Parts: sequence; structure tokens; C-alpha cells
Amino acid sequence: MTLFLALALLSPAADPPPIKALLVTGGSSHDYDAQKRIIKEGLESRIPIEVTVADGGRDRAKPHPVYERGWADGYDLIIHNECFGGVVDDGFIEGIVAAHMKGTPGVFIHCSMHSYRNAGGGAEAWRELVGVKSVKHEKGKRRLVAVPDADHPTLDGFPKAWHTPNGELYLIETIYPNTTVLATAYSTQTKSDHPVVWTNKLGEARVFATSLGHHNETMDTEEWLGLVGRGCLWATGRLDE
Repeated sequence: MTLFLALALLSPAADPPPIKALLVTGGSSHDYDAQKRIIKEGLESRIPIEVTVADGGRDRAKPHPVYERGWADGYDLIIHNECFGGVVDDGFIEGIVAAHMKGTPGVFIHCSMHSYRNAGGGAEAWRELVGVKSVKHEKGKRRLVAVPDADHPTLDGFPKAWHTPNGELYLIETIYPNTTVLATAYSTQTKSDHPVVWTNKLGEARVFATSLGHHNETMDTEEWLGLVGRGCLWATGRLDE
């Protein structure tokens, strides 16, 4: 055995490069100026990830300019924290979905579930990618998040039951076949539990999603950032690392 080969066998494996993530943010009804900082700094301080922020402004009806041909190229993960409910161009929306279906993983946060909801076929394609359909929510207040099955690796370290500092519960109308619900919260309006954390698989894309995150004080907690961080790792197949 040569000295070079012997040293190579004895040397520890190099750390994998950080996840290259694109954070798509912007739209209406949320403090995206603060949230893009909370997400970027919170994730980069917890997991090996480099977050590039693409802020599309505050007009909910104006398509985000980042979504051009090849928009997902070069990224390992797309984090969606956007609220563009007024965008109704089906072809534009279906183009976003197509990039994920080719294999780009996605993490979907809060109002991403309500984005593009007024479109036609594009809205359905988007919902199938996200994993649920929701068009309305309850008013904000503290929420008790319950974890019915803690076996999923993204829930490692997450409390079995957690009171959010504040919260806006999205009422889920449809759960798509490939969606696995990981945590729920109770609605006093519908008198039933609704998913607040889940995973999905569509085409070649792995999806992690949470409807939690309307308020900065909820997002900027160890529980929320730890959960989303593990979701990023799971979606990219790197949670075991």
C-alpha cells in the first residue's frame, strides 16, 4: 500500500458541502422583511445551508420575478415563504410546479399554501405539490400543536405538544394521497383537527410543509426553526448526516 493511499484511508471523510437553498419570499399580509432574516439566519446557524433570498415585493397580484426559465437551476432546495394569492396565470404557476416535479425538493411555509389560490388549473397543480388545499384560516391566537406520531425524523426534538406564541390556523379542506400528516392543531371553528406539519411526494420532488409561521414570534423560536431546519435536511435527503 502506498503512503498516499494509506493516508487517504486514515483521513476522515470531508464534510459535505452546505445545501444551496433559494428562499422565495414576498407578497402581502406578512412581515417578510423580518421573516427573510429570521429564516436565513436561523437556518444557517443550525444546519449546513446557504440561503439566497429572492424577495418579490409586496404586491400579491404581481408574479414573482425570480420565476423565469431555469429559475431552480443550481439550487439543492427551494424554500417557499410567499403570499401571492392574486396571481392567476395558470401557465406561470404550472411552470413553478414543473421545476419541482423534475426533482428539486421544496419546503413550504404558511401563506405559500394560500398562494395562487384564485387561479384555475394552476391552483390545483400548486396544491397537489404542497400536499393540501386551504383557502381560509382562523384568527390569530396561541395554538396547541399536537404530534400524533413522533416517529418521523423531522420531529426529533420537537415537543409532543407545543403551544405556539401566536398562530393563524389554516383550515385544510383536502389532503392529497401522497401527504403524510405529522402534526395537527384543533379548530374551534370547525370543531376538528387540521394538519399543521406534513410531508408530500410529487413526481421526483420531496416536500416538507408547515402552515405555522404567520407571526414573527412563532417563527423565531427554537421549536419552529429546529422543525423547519430538519425539514430542509429531510427534503434534501441529508437528515441522517
